[in-house]
Amino acid sequence: MPVVRSSDSVVHEIHGARFVSYAAPRTGSRELCAWRGEVPAGTKAPVHTVNREEILHLLDGELLVTLDGVAERITAGDTVIVPSGAAFGVENPGEGTAVTWVATSVGLEARLADGTHLVPPWAN
Repeated sequence: MPVVRSSDSVVHEIHGARFVSYAAPRTGSRELCAWRGEVPAGTKAPVHTVNREEILHLLDGELLVTLDGVAERITAGDTVIVPSGAAFGVENPGEGTAVTWVATSVGLEARLADGTHLVPPWAN
């Protein structure tokens, strides 16, 4: 039975946020990826367009998420479904770190508004 221990997770940092990778091809998952995201207070991640559906569940804190130009404040317990092809942005207007659990399919890629292409290692 594949079990990924917390000590086996891999931490990545980009755009001021931390991505703690658990399920990915490197840990034996062939179809899905999952990670914990940590977004410090005041962090505003750049808007990016994703090529795979993403599910973001907020475990703690609050976030201002923007999906195709529509902003929505979410709080702990809320889930955002990010469709493939959507422009998605995240901002933490709160005072503490927001903690998320995110799942998607293997092969997630993102394109930033400036054209930068990102292949996140926590989702591939």
